[in-house]
Amino acid sequence: MARSRKRKLLIGTVAVVTLGILGLWGFSVLARPETTIDPSRLATVERGDLARSVVATGRIEPITKVEIKSKANGIIKELKVQIGDRVTTGQVLAELDRDNLAARLREAKAALSGADANLKAAVAELAKNKVEAEGPEVAFARRSVERADQLWRDQLISQQHLDDARSALEQAVNRQAVAKSQLGVTEARVAQARASVAQAQAAVDRTEEELTNATIRSPIEGVVLSRDVEIGSPVSSILNLGSSATLVMVLGDISQVYVKGKVDEADIGLVRMGQPARIKVETFKDRQFEGRVTQIAPMGVEKDNVVNFEVRVSIDNSSGELRANMTSNAEIVLEEHKGALLIPERAVIYDASRRTFAERVQPDSKTGRERVPIQIGISNGTRTEVAKGLAAGDRVVLQ
Repeated sequence: MARSRKRKLLIGTVAVVTLGILGLWGFSVLARPETTIDPSRLATVERGDLARSVVATGRIEPITKVEIKSKANGIIKELKVQIGDRVTTGQVLAELDRDNLAARLREAKAALSGADANLKAAVAELAKNKVEAEGPEVAFARRSVERADQLWRDQLISQQHLDDARSALEQAVNRQAVAKSQLGVTEARVAQARASVAQAQAAVDRTEEELTNATIRSPIEGVVLSRDVEIGSPVSSILNLGSSATLVMVLGDISQVYVKGKVDEADIGLVRMGQPARIKVETFKDRQFEGRVTQIAPMGVEKDNVVNFEVRVSIDNSSGELRANMTSNAEIVLEEHKGALLIPERAVIYDASRRTFAERVQPDSKTGRERVPIQIGISNGTRTEVAKGLAAGDRVVLQ
C-alpha cells in the first residue's frame, strides 16, 4: 500500500516537472521574435549589366522625305508607281494630260512666227528709210539743176525746163528730210518687233517647259510613302500656288530613319551627341534596334508647365524593316555599368538623412535579418547597383 502511494507520488512529480518544462519552452518560443521571412519578399544579390537611361517617345521618320508636286497645271493621265514601290532618281512617277499643253505650244509657236514676220518687215522698212535718209536723189537732182541752169543760160532750154529741174530738187530734199524724221520711228518699230519676238520665244520656251513638266519624275532614290491623287485628278502648279499646290505623292529614303522624341529638362543635361540608344517599336516587341543621338534642340518647349527638349535619334535601317510613322521608344543610354552587383530597387532603405541600407538575411540573428549600410550606384528605376556593403549571393529583404 505504501509502495503504491510512493509510486503515484513519483509519477505525479514527473508529470508536473514535464509540464513545467513544456510550459517554459512554449513561453520562450512565443516570446522569441519571428525569424521566418516570406520567400516572396526575398531577392538574391546578382551580377549583371545596368544602364541608366531616358526614354524619348516618337514616330519613325525617314531622314530624307520629299513632297512631290507638279510644276505644271493639268489632269493626271497616268500613275506609274504604287505605295511601297522603290524608285530611282529620274524615274517617271506620273504623266499629265498633254493635249491642252500641246495645243498651247502650237499657239505659242504660231505667235512666234507672226512676231518674227513683223520683225522682218520692220527691218526692211528701216533699211529703206536709211537709204532715203542718205538722199542719193538729192545729189542727182542738184546736178540736174546745175546742167539745166547752164543750158538755160546758153538759151538751149526754156525757163519751164529749168523750173522743173529745180522742183525735182526740192522734192528730193523734202523726201530726204521726211526719211530722216521717220528713221527714229522706224528704229523704234524694229526694237518693238524684236521685243515681241523675244516675248513670243519666251512663251514657246515656257510652254515647252510645261510640256516637259507634264512628266513628273523622282528627285531622289527611295520609297513611295504615300500617293495622294488618282487618275483624272486635277493638279495645280507649285510655280503658281507655292506650298498650296496639289500634293501628288510623298517619297522617302527609309534606309536611314530617325525617332524624334521629347526629353524632360531634368534629364536633358545628361544627353550628349553620339550617345547610344536602344529603339523598340510595337511591331517588333521582342527586338531592339540600335541608334545614336544626332540632334538636340537648343531650346525647350513648355507645355502644361513642363519643359521638354526635342531629341533626334538616328537609326540605320538598311534592312528596311522599320517603316515610316511606326510608334517607337528610343531609350537613350546615359550611363552603363557592366558586371555590377544588382539588387531590386525595393530592397533599398533610406533613412531621414538619405543614407542607404539593406536588410540582409542572417539566420543566426534573433530576427533572421540584419540591417547593413550600403553604397549605391546608378539605378534604372527597377534595379539598383550596389557599390559597397553586399556581396554576390547575399539574400536581401524587399521592403
